[in-house]
Amino acid sequence: MPLLEVLSAAQQQQFCDLPRRLHQGVPVFINPLDNELEAVFDPAKNKLFAAGGSACRWLLTDAAGLVVGRIAAFVNPLTATATDPTLPTGGLGFFECIDDQAAANELLDTACQWLQARGMLAVDGPINFGDRDRFWGVLIDGFEHEPNYGMFWHPAYYQRLLEAYGLQLYFKQYTCHRPVPQVLHPSFYKKLDELTAAGYLFTHARKAEPEKLARDFHHVYNLAWGKHTGVKPMSLDAARHLVREMKPVLDERILGFAYYQDEPVAFFLNLPELNQIFRHIGPTLDVLGKLRFVWEQWRYMRRPDKKLLGIIYGVVPEHQGKGVENALTLATQHQFIAGGYANIEMNWIGDFNPRMLVITRSIGAKIIKTHATYRKLFVDRPFERYPIIR
Repeated sequence: MPLLEVLSAAQQQQFCDLPRRLHQGVPVFINPLDNELEAVFDPAKNKLFAAGGSACRWLLTDAAGLVVGRIAAFVNPLTATATDPTLPTGGLGFFECIDDQAAANELLDTACQWLQARGMLAVDGPINFGDRDRFWGVLIDGFEHEPNYGMFWHPAYYQRLLEAYGLQLYFKQYTCHRPVPQVLHPSFYKKLDELTAAGYLFTHARKAEPEKLARDFHHVYNLAWGKHTGVKPMSLDAARHLVREMKPVLDERILGFAYYQDEPVAFFLNLPELNQIFRHIGPTLDVLGKLRFVWEQWRYMRRPDKKLLGIIYGVVPEHQGKGVENALTLATQHQFIAGGYANIEMNWIGDFNPRMLVITRSIGAKIIKTHATYRKLFVDRPFERYPIIR
C-alpha cells in the first residue's frame, strides 16, 4: 500500500477526515476539531518545535488512492529522557486504520523507523506531541460512551492491531463517572466542618480576577504536580496564557479552591464538557463555527442536566493527609448542583496513581472508560511499566 508523508493542505485535510469516514456509523463518535489537531503539527503554535522537537506524519492509501490509515511520529526533547536518561523515547500517535494488520504494521514500521533514525531507543504510543491532557492513549474499554473533550474514541480492534505489532502496556488511563447529586459519606461533612473551623476556606474562582486565578493555579500545580515524573513545572506566564485561552469556556462555579491563611493549598478544576457543544459545531472553528459555538454554548449552559469534565485535582504536599480533598469535594458538590450539573466525568487518572484512584472510589465514582498507553523497546533490555506514584 502506498504510504505518503503529509505535506500539502489537501493531505492535512485527509489526515483530519479519516476518523470521520472510518467511524461515521458510530453514534457515540465525536471527532476533535480540525484546527486543534492541526495546531499540534504547526511550528507557529506548538512550542515543542522551537525547543528542538520534530514530528512527521503519514497517510496510507489503498491501490485506488483511498486513505485507509494515518500515523504521526515525534521526538519531544522535554520528555524523551524524563523517565530514564539511558532510554531516549519517542512518541507515535494519531493512529487510525482499517481493520487490517498488514496496514497497521506498515504505519507502525514507518513511525518506528523514523524514530530510530533519530536516536530513539523506545517509543510510547499512542500519545500526543504535547501535554498529556489531550490526544493520549487508545480506547480499550467503554466503547459505548462518548469521548470527552480532548480524548479519542477508537474501535475495539485498535487494541488488537497495536498489541499484535509488539507494543506492550505501559499504563492505563481511567475515566471515572459519578452523578453529581450522589450523597457523600458523613465523614465528608465532618471534615468540611473541622477544616473550616481550623481556618481553611473552600470557595470557587472568579473570572473577573484572572490574575488571581492564574497565580493560585500556578502555585498549587507546581507544588502538587511539578515534581512528578513526566510532568514539567509550569511558569506563571504559561498559567496566565492558559487562563486567557480557557476564559471563554470557564464556569467559575466549578473551579474549586481551598485556602489556608490566604495561601492556595488545593484545587479541583473542571470545565463544562465541551464535546457536548462541539458535536453540534462542525469540523473547525472558522468564523461560522465560532458563531455557532456561541449559540450552542448559550443553549447548553442553560440546561439543568449538564455534564462537567474533571480536569485536574491537586493538594499542596504540606496539606495532604488532612482530609482537604474530602472537604473540597463536598464544597464543590454544592457549587456543581447550583450550576445545573447532573454528571461528572474525571479524565486521565493513571493506574500509576493509586492515591487518586482511592479518592475517586471514596466519592462513589466508577470507571466507565479505559485508554491505554503502550511502549515498545528497540533494544534488548527488560521491559518496565510506568513507575507508581508513591
